[in-house]
Amino acid sequence: MKLAEDIIIRPYITEKSYENMAQGKYTFIVDPKATKTEIKHAVEKLFNVKVLSVNTVNYKGKEKRLGVHVGRTSKWKKAIVKIDTNPQPVTYLDKEGNPVTVAKKYKTEIEEFGGAQ
Repeated sequence: MKLAEDIIIRPYITEKSYENMAQGKYTFIVDPKATKTEIKHAVEKLFNVKVLSVNTVNYKGKEKRLGVHVGRTSKWKKAIVKIDTNPQPVTYLDKEGNPVTVAKKYKTEIEEFGGAQ
């Protein structure tokens, strides 16, 4: 199993990602071999948030040239992670049948992302 720090490489900050932060969607560049489940667990562990969904996009490397030298840029993977911005408390019944409410200790935003909302 990979470490969470190895899966999430860095945040991907653009104008569109800033607009999506208001909806609870954060964009990261992740390991190209990481699965959606691994990305979900890594974000939950690193940022202490509840992840609702993960969408991924694979980008191929482009062919670039500088004079007579031809090469390729590296391939990479982008993950758009939607977090729960309004966590609800969980209510269940104990052994005597009394309702017990437990508030979850999740954050509603990622402060370390690099953008102010």
